[in-house]
Amino acid sequence: MTFKTNNMEFQPLQYVYQSAGTPGAATLLLLHGTGGDEYDLLPVARQFGSDINVLSVRGNVSEQGMPRFFKRLGMGVFDEKDLTFRSHELAHFLEEVSVREGFDLRKVVALGYSNGANIAAALLLLHPGLLQGAILFRPMQPFREFPQLQDAGHTPVFMSNGLQDPTINSAHTERYVQHMTQAGFAVSHHNFPVGHNLTQEDLKLSVDWYSKNFIHGSI
Repeated sequence: MTFKTNNMEFQPLQYVYQSAGTPGAATLLLLHGTGGDEYDLLPVARQFGSDINVLSVRGNVSEQGMPRFFKRLGMGVFDEKDLTFRSHELAHFLEEVSVREGFDLRKVVALGYSNGANIAAALLLLHPGLLQGAILFRPMQPFREFPQLQDAGHTPVFMSNGLQDPTINSAHTERYVQHMTQAGFAVSHHNFPVGHNLTQEDLKLSVDWYSKNFIHGSI
C-alpha cells in the first residue's frame, strides 16, 4: 500500500520487529548507516536489555546499491527536499506500524548511526513530540538552516562524535549541539578520539544515558 502527500507517495519500509512481550514496554527504533540494513544494529539493541521492544528499519533510498534513509547530493551534502519527505514517510510508517505490532507510539526512542542518526534528528525537528528521545551516533546537522521550534519539550538526546572522523567537521558539530540545546532539547554530547566507527564507549555511555532517562529517571 502507498500513501500520497503533495503528489509524492509514501512507500512501505522493510523492518524487523522484536517484541519484549511486556505490556507498555518502550520501543527502540533502529536506523542504520549508509550501506546497512535492518539487521545491522540488532546486536547494539541487545545492550539495552530484554525489556524493550526493538523496531529496526531499512532505508528506502538506494545509493549505488547501498540502502540509505534519504538522498544526498555529495559527501556531507544532503538533499533536504528528499530528507523532509523521507522524514514524513518514516513518521507515517511509525504511526501505522505501532498499530500493526501493538506497541505504544508514545514510548519510542530512536537509535541511529550516521545516515540513520541524521534522519532521526530530522524526525525530532520536523515531528517534535513523536520521539520520546534519541541516540545519535556520528550525526551531522540534517538541515543547513536549523528549523525554528516552538517547544522541544526538553526531549533527551544523546549525541556522540569522533574527533578524528574525516566525514564530520568538529566545529560544525559544536554549532549543531548549540542549536539543539537552544531549541530546547536536553542534549548529552560526547566526543571520542576515534573516527566514524562506533566504539564500546559509545555503547556504554548510551546505555547508561538510556537507563538514567527512561528507566530510573522521571520521564
